[in-house]
This record gives sequence, C-alpha cells and structure tokens, in this order.
Amino acid sequence: MIAGLLADEVPRDTGPDFGKSSPFGLVIVVILLIGTFLLVWSMNKHLKKLPASFDPEHPEPDQAVDEGTVGQPGDAGVDQGGRPDGGG
Repeated sequence: MIAGLLADEVPRDTGPDFGKSSPFGLVIVVILLIGTFLLVWSMNKHLKKLPASFDPEHPEPDQAVDEGTVGQPGDAGVDQGGRPDGGG
C-alpha cells in the first residue's frame, strides 16, 4: 500500500530551472580536473626519481648491529623482566 502511494507521486523537481547548471559549475569542474592532472604529473616525476630497490649495496654493517641488539635468554636483566642493559 505504501509502495503504491510512493509510486503514484509525481516528481516535484520539474520546474523550468530543473536540470540546468550554471557556467560556474563548469569552471569548478575544469579547475578540479587541472588540479588532479598536476598532482598526478608531479607524483610521476617524484616516482621516477626513486631507486629501483631500497636494499643497501653492502648490508653487512646493518646486519652486525641488528644481530647485536637481540637479547639472549642468559643476559642480565632479561631474565628478571627488566631492561636488557641491566638497568631495570
């Protein structure tokens, strides 16, 4: 019954100005398109400057530091739940 009442109702937005847009709307759309184009263009320029890979050429110094920071079960402070340097 409600669906029948809604279906019988005539659309209200049928005045003489319905569906018309102003030139101001076109200007806004064109400005947004130009801004989008410039952002994509700038992003592509920056992406071309990036290296193909961020892997270091000689990772040995980094690996030595990383291996030294892993706490071992027998280290002072780790067994008691404190800091690995024994200060907690």
